[in-house]
Amino acid sequence: MMIDRSVMQKAIPFPAGWMIGLVGAILAATALKMGILAVQAVPFNADEAVVALMARHILQGERPLFFYGQAYMGSLDAFLVAAVFKLFGTEVWGIRFVQILLYSGTLLTTAWLGKSISGKWQVGVIAAWLLAIPTVSMTLYTTVSMGGYGEMLLIGNLVLLLTVSISREANYQDSGIRSIKWLGLGFLSGFGLWVFGLTLVYSVPAAVFLAVQSIRRKSPSTESNKGNLDLINEASTKSFRSHSTRIQAGSWGLLLAGGVIGALPWLVYAINKGFSVLLVELGGGAIAGVESVSLAGQIVRHGLKLGLFGTTVILGLRPSWEIRWLGLPLAPLVLSFWGLVIDYAVKKTIQDLRSGVGSRDFSFSPLLSGLVIVLLTGFIFSPFGADPSGRYFLPISVVMSLFAAQAVWHWQARWGKAMVIAVCLVLLFNLWGTVQSIGKKLPGVTTQIDAVTQIDHSYDQELIAFLHSQGEEFGYTNYWVAYPMAFLSNEELVFIPRLPYHPDLRYTSRDDRYEPYQQSVADAAKAAYITTKNPLLDEKLRSEFERLGVEWNEKIIGDYQVYYGLSEKIEPGSIGLGADEG
Repeated sequence: MMIDRSVMQKAIPFPAGWMIGLVGAILAATALKMGILAVQAVPFNADEAVVALMARHILQGERPLFFYGQAYMGSLDAFLVAAVFKLFGTEVWGIRFVQILLYSGTLLTTAWLGKSISGKWQVGVIAAWLLAIPTVSMTLYTTVSMGGYGEMLLIGNLVLLLTVSISREANYQDSGIRSIKWLGLGFLSGFGLWVFGLTLVYSVPAAVFLAVQSIRRKSPSTESNKGNLDLINEASTKSFRSHSTRIQAGSWGLLLAGGVIGALPWLVYAINKGFSVLLVELGGGAIAGVESVSLAGQIVRHGLKLGLFGTTVILGLRPSWEIRWLGLPLAPLVLSFWGLVIDYAVKKTIQDLRSGVGSRDFSFSPLLSGLVIVLLTGFIFSPFGADPSGRYFLPISVVMSLFAAQAVWHWQARWGKAMVIAVCLVLLFNLWGTVQSIGKKLPGVTTQIDAVTQIDHSYDQELIAFLHSQGEEFGYTNYWVAYPMAFLSNEELVFIPRLPYHPDLRYTSRDDRYEPYQQSVADAAKAAYITTKNPLLDEKLRSEFERLGVEWNEKIIGDYQVYYGLSEKIEPGSIGLGADEG
């Protein structure tokens, strides 16, 4: 039966229509981010400040290989920000500008990926639009810099694109372009490992997909001559197979070589510092001590966090930093939509696995589903599962948009305009949730999931001005204060993170990330203290100052409690603070 061109086909004809649709998606995403930044809804947090400081130090001649204090996230983001700083000056907006560019690249490659796996640019455009106005979590982590999430999404998409392209070529074909693709895939996989270890959720399923395909695909003789096997002698068949095997061995060799080249920064650091350090960091060593339960208990807890907290963030039902429902009137409809998409994705993946990835018309749903499986497995069985913020689930949002676009295109032949309405409802729901989050001044759209760390940064400039007026340029504070203040004051105010921010006064020396700052404070003649939202710490400071006979002054500025004008310089270690406890 002939089916008329659908509403979506008419709305997005080829090629001019899809191009306009794609450009529209990128412009919509950019406008959304610029609007959020214009109303100052996104606070300048410590992780972002570390990236900014690294970028400034790069312009001063330093060449860090990893994010300060974290050997599982490379310094690419800082180098990109440094380039913008070089051109436009060291302003906070420059950091966000880099993220906007990276996300535009993610949208473009998502559309390209949608076209590559379905053969239709329209599918790619629908997927791009679903990401253009995404959930508030996706908007947050692609607007502010956390050190490598934007790069991870873009590199991951490129890995998938190359995997799709390579898989469409026959095993026995040898060409310079094919070699470049395999080398490029290896390079991106190795480079991604350095940029951010989370890119493994792309490269691992990509490698498995290509390996399975290589095993299951038949030689060209049997593919093209199924009805004439009697005409192909045994010697010819063996020759073809031998040739195909050599080509495949060479391809995997190129993949390995590209991986080594791409991972050179990672390998250089490993040689100098030891592979064990990097492997521990890659496995979640930074947060491994957060949970004091057995391995089995951690697995159960991570599974519960995924089910209760992770899924609600992925679907945009709540912001990642608090338990508050978003877009409730539309939530049931959107939840139903995603339920149908997930059902479609599961059934399609199972069907494609049964048909085999070695066939001529195989689908790439097993590749996309493999990404999700690897990510969720890593979340449940690694220490990273202790973090319920939702930032580790960003790749799933891309996969969901691709499956949703394919499902919508599949359903629109039957349902027509209803599919256009469904996509619009999802976008409206996402926008609604984002606006709700922006409308709440504190904590704003924040990366901080612990209320103790949600500081009102609107008082930052007042704090800086006060410290300058009192001649207090050095001192001690917590992680969430130290680095934003250092960047915003052009590093004229150096307060190192030697104070705990947890209410129970737990502290980790990992907070104190930059050694030159430590030396500057150690050499200073006097030092002030700054605390935030920590009554127990304030009580301890006052009691210790009194015990030592030290005189001091206090000043409250927003969430900041400043202890200044100390009659004697007191180091945290001398009053029982700054000891590594977790």
